[in-house]
Amino acid sequence: MLFSKKKGLSIDTLIGEDTAIDGDLVFAGGLRLDGRVRGNVTAAPGKPSMLVVSDKGMVEGEINVGHLVLNGTVKGPVQATDLLELQPHARVLGDVRYAALEMHQGALVEGRLMPLVQGEIKVLPNLVEAAPVVDVTEAADGTAATADETPAADASSTEKAA
Repeated sequence: MLFSKKKGLSIDTLIGEDTAIDGDLVFAGGLRLDGRVRGNVTAAPGKPSMLVVSDKGMVEGEINVGHLVLNGTVKGPVQATDLLELQPHARVLGDVRYAALEMHQGALVEGRLMPLVQGEIKVLPNLVEAAPVVDVTEAADGTAATADETPAADASSTEKAA
């Protein structure tokens, strides 16, 4: 194990700053990228994965992993099925799909940010599902009414007559 555990996964593979890989990269477990990859970086299906791209790291291709900590540059689409952390020096030139997103001030995305649909999301152990959203509309008399009730339904008979 090269680095201490962070959020359940440890980094067990390091691609150094002076290393360049031309071709696709498939990994399982934890991978730290300080070098450059020209190709897709993908986590092995069905296994937990964490990719850390340092501020010196660069990927020219697609990234598809569980947990991504990005502080470098990605030229291509990104998908993080568990958690995406965009740190201050992160640069993404492409669309981003995520289950949960943490974005620091200074991070840049030149593309669309798209949350994964509910069926694609794997629930994180500490992620609590939010309460359902209730649509509130304002009635003509200035009172608020929820989407499932009408303003006239709770008015008294004298108010209805007026």
